[in-house]
Amino acid sequence: MREVRELKFGDVVTAIASLTVIMVFISGPLTLVLTPALGKFNAFELSGFVSFILSPLIVGYIFARQIWEENRTRTIAKITVIFTVLVMLIILMENATVEYAPMVRADYLKANPTATPSEFDWYNIELMAISSEVFLSGVFMLAITFIGLYIGSMLKKPTKSPK
Repeated sequence: MREVRELKFGDVVTAIASLTVIMVFISGPLTLVLTPALGKFNAFELSGFVSFILSPLIVGYIFARQIWEENRTRTIAKITVIFTVLVMLIILMENATVEYAPMVRADYLKANPTATPSEFDWYNIELMAISSEVFLSGVFMLAITFIGLYIGSMLKKPTKSPK
């Protein structure tokens, strides 16, 4: 019977750190290259999307042996869930620090020009906007990261280790 090795927490943290670093190393230069052609916003969005897809593929390939040694689906799920929580926290902090509230207010008033929300209404509108962005980003990251890690680990079949 094959012995199933439990993936160490340090391996999971290393995989998540690698995902983050590779994502930054892909999206940063790609944003710089695409900005003259697409503009700041579109270049940022496209480079983020490309890095969200490529970085799990690369990390899945790099960590293929560790992923294959344990239950592959469970290992990928561990990495994916913790990474998704990290991404959701980063998005929440980013939206809390930039001028997100004025943008939400402008978009809301543009869609509803006769509306006169109270301060409590604005609080709820802004909270719903941030919550929906965090939720949708989390769902997207769960799916993309899981699929990317799975495909990346399939690209590099592990060699049989001598016992």
